[in-house]
Amino acid sequence: MRLVHDPGCCRRAADTAEFGKVAVLFGGSSSEREISLLSGQAVLTALQRRGVDAQGFDPAEQALGGLLEQGFERVWIALHGPGGEDGTVQGALECLGVPYTGSGVLGSAIGMDKLRTKRLASAIGIASAPTVVLTGPQDLPTAAQQLGFPLIVKPATQGSSVGMSRVERAADLAAAYELAASSDSSVFAEQWITGGEYTVGLLHGEALPSIRIETPRTFYDYEAKYFRDDTRYECPSGLAPEAEKHLAALALAAFEVAGASGWGRVDFMSDRTGRPLLLEINTVPGMTDHSLVPMAALVAGLSFEDLAWRILETSFARTRTGG
Repeated sequence: MRLVHDPGCCRRAADTAEFGKVAVLFGGSSSEREISLLSGQAVLTALQRRGVDAQGFDPAEQALGGLLEQGFERVWIALHGPGGEDGTVQGALECLGVPYTGSGVLGSAIGMDKLRTKRLASAIGIASAPTVVLTGPQDLPTAAQQLGFPLIVKPATQGSSVGMSRVERAADLAAAYELAASSDSSVFAEQWITGGEYTVGLLHGEALPSIRIETPRTFYDYEAKYFRDDTRYECPSGLAPEAEKHLAALALAAFEVAGASGWGRVDFMSDRTGRPLLLEINTVPGMTDHSLVPMAALVAGLSFEDLAWRILETSFARTRTGG
């Protein structure tokens, strides 16, 4: 049994029977397990309310082979971070022959790596902030000299702002590097951007209304993303129509060049001139009550239940074939 992938497939489901028995994968063992449990439970509840035969499945508690043993016909991936968003579980599902939501192995792996995403996007003319790769403490003076202060230090393959630090002075660079390196072997420093922060949700090859994010914290970190009530979101974001159209086009192009598909989110910050600079793409964004894609979908006329259903439809891009 293998899967054949048609990334352009936009098949719609008229009846729950078309989905069969669905596993919502959540939890896992990454640093984002807590958020994955929240996302997965919200998705599971939404699908069940729509009458889908859906059940939760935590790969940290049972082997993925149990999907076949329990008769699941497709998977809604709500795993965040390494192991769930980086192509690992997607590859396992390919081997099992079980269709799944969102991006495939390649798009997931590239999308999880901020550095490689930036490099690919740059090749097609999408700008991002100047960067210095940090292979060790010996690279810190170079980062300070080339980027100046403040700057931000990031692990390349973590999500939800895990391991990120804003650095105001050279004396704090080493601690920021150690924090990032404790969660990822690939670390980089990026010039601090002072403009507005925007995000664009994508669904079935179309952009949702952009969102402008404002937080009183140093930056839009883990706490601000999921637990603070003073983070402000504006959707529509207030951009002029042409600027909104341009941002949507950049988001779609960045997603495509990374090999991502189905659904996701692309994050930007604007520089002092208003030019959007790519931060990263997200191939399995959050689906919590603080999450951005559900917020934008609601403005576009899709309830949370509708959104969960539409994302499940992205699994139709993969069909089983062979023995």
